[in-house]
Amino acid sequence: MGRGKIEIKRIENNTNRQVTFCKRRNGLLKKAYELSVLCDAEVALIVFSSRGRVYEYANNNSIKSTIDRYRKATTDASNSCSTQEINAQFYQQESKKLRQQIQMIQNSNRHLMGEGLSSLNVKELKQLENRLERGISRIRSKKHEMILAETDTLQKREIQLEQENACLRAKIAENERLQQLSIVPPGQEYNEMQAYLARNLLQLNMMEGLPVFQVPDKKSLQLGLDLVG
Repeated sequence: MGRGKIEIKRIENNTNRQVTFCKRRNGLLKKAYELSVLCDAEVALIVFSSRGRVYEYANNNSIKSTIDRYRKATTDASNSCSTQEINAQFYQQESKKLRQQIQMIQNSNRHLMGEGLSSLNVKELKQLENRLERGISRIRSKKHEMILAETDTLQKREIQLEQENACLRAKIAENERLQQLSIVPPGQEYNEMQAYLARNLLQLNMMEGLPVFQVPDKKSLQLGLDLVG
């Protein structure tokens, strides 16, 4: 007949309990040794008897080093979990703050567009009105500044064109005088000066809003010279 199943409970008889402890202890130490050899595992075993005697086994011959390794591993795992929890809480709070800020900006933009005003009281509406007036004032000031700058540029360009036209008129008058004296015959330089003067006069008259000044062409000048002759 096979052995009956032993009930797992405290053995009341001191002698039997001591015998069972010795047998089971030796079996446990043997299993720890086999586990360390077969699986190349670091194993440490500590057993205290009911009388306070300690029995230990360590495959690296140092229970303390195995215990230190265990403490370090559990501490690192605890710190890692703690750090992850702290980071998760921080990011959740930051995400909540950002969502609130986005909602406030969206509401502010809607109010500036004249939407969603029913949720504002009289004081908030007055603040919104003042804000819009300040914004419009800054926009108008910037527009006026840009118009003045463009006007100043156009005035400088107008003065420059007037000076160039005066110089060209003087050259044309001198050229006509020389032609009348039959010293310099009309040529390409005279035609180029006429064309350049016509372009500048056109730009100047367009800026001033005046009728376009017509420069006499070469043929008219020659006819005038023939009549004088």
